[in-house]
Amino acid sequence: MILRSVLAGAFALALAAAPAFATDYLGGAVKSTDIGGKMVLTDTNGMTLYIFDKDTAGVSNCYDTCAEKWPPLFADASAKAEGDFTIVERTDGTKMWAYKSMPLYYWYEDTAAGDTKGDGVGGVWHLAIE
Repeated sequence: MILRSVLAGAFALALAAAPAFATDYLGGAVKSTDIGGKMVLTDTNGMTLYIFDKDTAGVSNCYDTCAEKWPPLFADASAKAEGDFTIVERTDGTKMWAYKSMPLYYWYEDTAAGDTKGDGVGGVWHLAIE
C-alpha cells in the first residue's frame, strides 16, 4: 500500500514536471511550442514565428527591406487553408501562411530554435501566440 502511494506520488510529480506537449499544425510545418511559459507558434525546426501590427487581416505590409529582416512563412502554391491557418497572397504573387488572418514571419536575428529576439522589435512585432 505504501509502495503504491509512493509510485502514485512519483508519477504525479513526473507529470507536473514534464514540459507541455507541442501541437502540430499544417502537417507538422507549424507547431505550438512552450517558450518561457507561452504557447508560441514555431516552424517544424522550432524557429519562432511573429506577427506584425502594421498588417491587417489577410494582408501583408512587409516587403523589400522589411521582408529581408522578417522573412514570411511561405506557403506552397498548392497550400490550402486549414482551421485557424489561412493563406495570404502577397503583391509579388507568392503565398504565405497566416494565423487567425495575421501573416506569419521569422526574425533574421533568431538563429536557434526557441530564440525570441524579435519579440517587441519597434513596438510592432510580437510572438505569434496560440
